[in-house]
Amino acid sequence: MDAILVTGFEPFQGEALNPSWEVARSLAGETVGVHYRIVARRLPTVYGRAGEELVSAIGEVKPRAVVCLGEAGGRTHVTPERIAINIMDARIPDNAGQQPIDEPIAPDGPAAYFSTLPIRAMVEAMCGAGVPAHISNTAGTFVCNDTFYRLMHFIAEESPGIIGGFIHVPYMTEQALHKQAPSLPLTTLVAGVRTALAVVASALGPAGAPKC
Repeated sequence: MDAILVTGFEPFQGEALNPSWEVARSLAGETVGVHYRIVARRLPTVYGRAGEELVSAIGEVKPRAVVCLGEAGGRTHVTPERIAINIMDARIPDNAGQQPIDEPIAPDGPAAYFSTLPIRAMVEAMCGAGVPAHISNTAGTFVCNDTFYRLMHFIAEESPGIIGGFIHVPYMTEQALHKQAPSLPLTTLVAGVRTALAVVASALGPAGAPKC
């Protein structure tokens, strides 16, 4: 059975949980689209290192698609990202204390990469399933965007046979108990991402050949 690799991040900025990892690990081992098994990996919230561990996981799992998840506190919807940009610009330090400002991710790389996931169909399916979702046109400039860009750069340079992209999820309800911020229950986040992954599996088709 072919695999879809789904990643989430460790907690950061003093949080006890990161909803991206809680969603990813909740889906680990499930089958989507009959032909695809979900494999989950947790990445460090560290510039560069997250991308390195992601590439290592791709080599280990050999997936047909890669879907990275990340936390976007303050958002109200599950948001597939359209574009990753070639910049690191941190308003807070990462979990290794790094805080790059206005630095390129890949000095010789293109300014940006577009997701190769079927993001429009993913959003339509999630909304149809009752999960609030819309396309986002900015993945920020923190570790999420860094990892998204490094994923797409790796795909473009080393592994054009797979598709990949990034989905941001809002805070889980447990995180927002003492915040004035929107949130969604973990069950809703899991249902939304599961629905999005079913669309990815459909795009890949039974032979694992990307159609999008």
